[in-house]
Amino acid sequence: MTATDELTSNAGRYELSHLRALEAEAIHIIREVAAEFERPVLLFSGGKDSIVMLHLAIKAFRPGRLPFPVMHVDTGHNFDEVISTRDELVARHGIRLVVASVQDDIDAGRVVDNGPSRNPLQTVTLLRGIRENRFDAAFGGARRDEEKARAKERVFSFRDEFGQWDPKNQRPELWNLYNGRHRKGEHIRAFPISNWTEFDIWSYIGAEKITLPSIYYAHTREVFERDGMLLAVHEYLRPRDDEPVMQKSVRFRTVGDVTCTGCVESTAATVDEVIAETAISRLTERGATRADDRISEAGMEDRKREGYF
Repeated sequence: MTATDELTSNAGRYELSHLRALEAEAIHIIREVAAEFERPVLLFSGGKDSIVMLHLAIKAFRPGRLPFPVMHVDTGHNFDEVISTRDELVARHGIRLVVASVQDDIDAGRVVDNGPSRNPLQTVTLLRGIRENRFDAAFGGARRDEEKARAKERVFSFRDEFGQWDPKNQRPELWNLYNGRHRKGEHIRAFPISNWTEFDIWSYIGAEKITLPSIYYAHTREVFERDGMLLAVHEYLRPRDDEPVMQKSVRFRTVGDVTCTGCVESTAATVDEVIAETAISRLTERGATRADDRISEAGMEDRKREGYF
């Protein structure tokens, strides 16, 4: 059989693997947003999901440069390893980084820092960053498997002129057709990795050899337990008198504000070991390690209605 005969006999039978199908869907969504909107931005924290998002966006426009900036909503209470990775990535790829600082809003009196966590204050800073830069679409790294409110999101999620989300007023997305219609002052949140799971994310990280902050892998750290969660001892988070400090081998499944991000006991020091550990986990990473998601059953949905990620 000639090469031409073989090509003809296989015509119409080309199939993508599960990971490559997810990748293709995400790249299609990213390109669709870039085509439909004038001023998109990629929300970027330096965590694993936003790093995968950035990797996909770079792939979508290769060999050209990324046609939009990335924006970090910075609480000021970050893990050093995450900020270092963020700065290294944007420098390596020549990407414009916009930093929207929660501290700026505290100083201006737009929000009040009552502590201990600044995570609830991010909504005001996020909406200000979008408004001041006139962004009309914002890519987010939320996945539907993370949390019940995020499971309700469409891929294109409409936000009104106040940045608010109405879960009962969402647009149909039949046949993967996305409606980006919006008026001045309104914007769309786009979620290209909505259909991915934590296991998919780690499998993709392994397949693409993506570099992550070191805290995603097992390391020895001083921790203490609070409300059934292991928290890292840090300059922004100190144990109470009745919370003994322990040294444990831990890793972080998700990263955010130091004051509300927990870790899990683990010896998984490589991508393959993390994938194996993730495969048998029965708790989502946010449910297991994010204190800010435990405020109430509808806590995340209430915050999303106000404009949160």
